[in-house]
Amino acid sequence: MKKILVETSARHVHVSREHLDILFGEGYELTNKKDLSQPGQFACFERVDVIGPKKTLSNVSILGPTRPASQVEISLTDARSIGIAAPVRESGDIEGTPGCIIRGPKGEVELEKGVIAAKRHIHMTPESAAEYGVTDKQIVCVKLDSAERSAVFGDVVVRVSEKFAPAMHIDTDESNAAGLSGEVYGEIITE
Repeated sequence: MKKILVETSARHVHVSREHLDILFGEGYELTNKKDLSQPGQFACFERVDVIGPKKTLSNVSILGPTRPASQVEISLTDARSIGIAAPVRESGDIEGTPGCIIRGPKGEVELEKGVIAAKRHIHMTPESAAEYGVTDKQIVCVKLDSAERSAVFGDVVVRVSEKFAPAMHIDTDESNAAGLSGEVYGEIITE
């Protein structure tokens, strides 16, 4: 059995250097609140509001470090609630996606694109991918057992990089659907 750590990725924002300056002030630096499982990635103390046509999501976490392009990752429930038709995409694949307004303490940015519901995915190193018998961009299923809402998630993309640590990421909608809490491991199914 091939088990992988499954982590719930709550709504968050990635910001570019340019947008960080607008939102928090020129030269502002993100402050690390907590390291995440992926090397070099961290949750920040800084928070912003994500504004859609219908509603605002307040106090949304920023994940650091800064990125080349700003991006908002929310669940499909969040997207509907704020009036945005967010497509399911891999992180970074933002061409043709809807935008929103991000408001910080010093200013706001109107994104022309960048709002997505993150495609469920598994981060792996080349070594762990070889151990699990999977390859970059392969689509697998993952079986999650819980007390009352076990589920099998299909359409899980494997992402392989030396920069990653082995872990599966799902959003809050998916985690709630399977009734997950605490430390959870899923079984990778490749056939």
